[in-house]
Amino acid sequence: MKKAWLLPVASAALLSVSAAGQFLIRERRVVSSPALAESAFAALGAFRSVVSEVIWFRADRLREEGRYVELAQLASLLVHMEPHTPEVWSYSAWNMAYNISIMMSSPADRWRWVYAALKLLRDNGLKYNPREAELYREIAWMFEVKIGADIDSASSVYREKWAGIVRDVASRGAWNELGMDAMEMLEIERRTGFSDWTNPQLSAIYWAAKGLRFAKGGDRAFLNSIIRQAKILYGKTGGVKQSAANAGKEG
Repeated sequence: MKKAWLLPVASAALLSVSAAGQFLIRERRVVSSPALAESAFAALGAFRSVVSEVIWFRADRLREEGRYVELAQLASLLVHMEPHTPEVWSYSAWNMAYNISIMMSSPADRWRWVYAALKLLRDNGLKYNPREAELYREIAWMFEVKIGADIDSASSVYREKWAGIVRDVASRGAWNELGMDAMEMLEIERRTGFSDWTNPQLSAIYWAAKGLRFAKGGDRAFLNSIIRQAKILYGKTGGVKQSAANAGKEG
């Protein structure tokens, strides 16, 4: 009973946060710059943790009801409020890649959601959590299963889109645009004997290997499993040979 007064306070605060979130979404900056909303959330002071709990509760309700697009907007608030919590990035990216994407009728639209989820983890999640194995695991799993396997009717389109991105980046030697290091890629090529970076399974190996530097226990076992499976699947998915060693040397 002593804490009953927190509910209306949290609800009012949540309305304020939601309004701020809607503004950021309209400005198309909600994913790319969590720091942008920091001042708005800082104003919540001691109620920040309460509001966070309310948002998590609401997010779970939306998930249970299958209201995934609304959930994506709410999840964007979570990454602003808790940018150093890896679970909020995984939660948001999973919803985009595995829930919202399959609601799209066009393979191209599906790919946009999948790739947005990938970039959310790679470009933003890792920026705030560079030593969290969970995020490397999620990226590697997305390459191995969502893009590299055939669990989705649009998987072949995903692989075609990814191959196009890789060929463009390789032609300019701009692997950093994909968050990848050319020297580390060459080391992966040396260790595996694989060199086709248009093949998403090789990216799965790359990100899993990076995650192993920080992994313990279950995460370590999972990442090693991804590497083993990706090696097997590597030969089962198509792609044009594109070695990091030859980046920018074509034509």
